[in-house]
Amino acid sequence: MTLEQRIINLATAIGADVKALKANDGDLSSLSTTAKTDIVSAINEIYTLANAPNGAQIDDTATDGATTVVWSADKVHDAILEAKNALKGELTAGAGDALDTLKELGDALGNDASFATTVANDLAKRVRVDSVQTFTASEKKQGCANLGVGNPDHDFVSDYNTAKGA
Repeated sequence: MTLEQRIINLATAIGADVKALKANDGDLSSLSTTAKTDIVSAINEIYTLANAPNGAQIDDTATDGATTVVWSADKVHDAILEAKNALKGELTAGAGDALDTLKELGDALGNDASFATTVANDLAKRVRVDSVQTFTASEKKQGCANLGVGNPDHDFVSDYNTAKGA
């Protein structure tokens, strides 16, 4: 490779780097600062405004919506924490510590996404005293076993006949 070719390759590589750097700068005309010719001037303008007597001043006594001052990081942290706790209070409506997170509620509901349906189905299978219900043979048998009254389909006539010797 000749010296001329190596110089051309170097110039091409430098040109590609410059192009990449300029692309990373972005469109300087879209800066919100009055200085739009270069990034250093824009940063210096912001620095000057932030440190000017009439620029942004830290004032932790300022209320929400104040536009001429800024809060310290400590004040911002406290405001976020207060808002988080207020929202948690609204969401949990003062629930006790045992049920004040979604995880605790999920655990209490057995992590059953269809909890309401599960409970409704379970309640539908409870013996009612105020209306007629229909149960399958196996449900009747299990219900009688739970109550200690035996099998509802037991053939008592057969037992009688056996007992009388027929």
